[in-house]
Amino acid sequence: MGDPSVERTGTVVVGGGQAGLSVSRHLLDRGVDHVVLEARTPAHEWTDSRWDNFTLVTPNWQCRLPGWSYDGPDPDGFMTRDEVVAWLDGFVASFPAPLRTHTTVTGVRERDGGGFVVTTEGPDGTGTIEADDVVVATGGYHRPVVPPFASAIDPTVAQIHSQDYLNAEQLPAGAVLVVGTGQSGAQIAEDLHLEGREVHLAVGSAPRVARTYRGRDSMTWLADMGLYDTAVQQYPGGLAAREKTNHYVTGRDGGRDIDLRQFAAEGMHLYGTLVTGRGLQLELAPTLARALDAADAVYTSIRGDIDRFIEREGIDAPTEAPYSPPWSPDAEATSLDLGAAGVTSIVWAIGYRPDYSWVGVGVFDGTGRPTHTRGVTAVPGLYFVGLPWMHTWGSGRFLGVAADAEHVASCIVGGARHRQPPATAVHAR
Repeated sequence: MGDPSVERTGTVVVGGGQAGLSVSRHLLDRGVDHVVLEARTPAHEWTDSRWDNFTLVTPNWQCRLPGWSYDGPDPDGFMTRDEVVAWLDGFVASFPAPLRTHTTVTGVRERDGGGFVVTTEGPDGTGTIEADDVVVATGGYHRPVVPPFASAIDPTVAQIHSQDYLNAEQLPAGAVLVVGTGQSGAQIAEDLHLEGREVHLAVGSAPRVARTYRGRDSMTWLADMGLYDTAVQQYPGGLAAREKTNHYVTGRDGGRDIDLRQFAAEGMHLYGTLVTGRGLQLELAPTLARALDAADAVYTSIRGDIDRFIEREGIDAPTEAPYSPPWSPDAEATSLDLGAAGVTSIVWAIGYRPDYSWVGVGVFDGTGRPTHTRGVTAVPGLYFVGLPWMHTWGSGRFLGVAADAEHVASCIVGGARHRQPPATAVHAR
């Protein structure tokens, strides 16, 4: 007989966000015994890691989870942070997920004879669960990236990562340097700019996209063109697409372009890549003009793809004039004196690193990322879901996570070795 202190279940899902709960919904529909373990509470990432004025950048109609789709009055609009949290709360309440909150998974290892041993810490102490399958649904953004030289910057300059940014008021009076122009960096720079703060922005290599074009949201056009359903292997460069930075755009105030050139015309200070710094002195690379041109080239290319789709399909759509840059840099600064510029705070928006150190199974590459095919690893019974570009461009978004979760659930059912009835009827929420 086995150890009575060890719990047994068919599948352990690690993570109670939209990805993990989507897997749970599909497993319930298939009668698979499982438990969902969430270190905090469902949707906590949305409440804890999004700023006050955050909005989705994808249209509300793309919010589709298993059995739960956006049905509000503005399908082409963009939900705010609080509206997303309320929508996700409705999803959690829509089915009886075997969800345990405030339960941290501290380790996953393979079990002799097959399956896995999962160790946990929760309100009642440590625990052990044996399972045939484990689904890791903790996303791909774990450790915020801050450059090593950040500690050498003068301590009078406040520093935070984008995940901790809430609003302009939390930063000390004075100008703000935002580093990075992915979705978070560009939108935080916009938020500060709209709040009347003087903003200095170190521009990265992220591309941009038009919010609307020829009468519709660009992402709606792209969905009709099938881009969100195209497998990553079919994109130019194949799996390298997983390393691409998402296009910056905003859903703020009903949605609009983020045009860094326009920000500059309105007084925002733009620079190239931040290279290093010490004290109050920063060194910058002269990459601004090249970065702006590259972002505009992607913007124009996507508009061209939409033009060709409209023509090919014979769609009656209004025409638009080509983009005309409102500003271009005359010269590029290679240094920035934070004191002279009045910069009193820095917002680092240069991304995250994955951290799966608690998964003691050899399925990771040299960068610490899991190797998989649509969430299925080479180790039988170990799966991932909720990763950006896991299968398609939509995988890291509400639009694609349900299909990925269904695929993983189907693989679990197809590979099931033995299923037992649920050990308990109700799990603590």
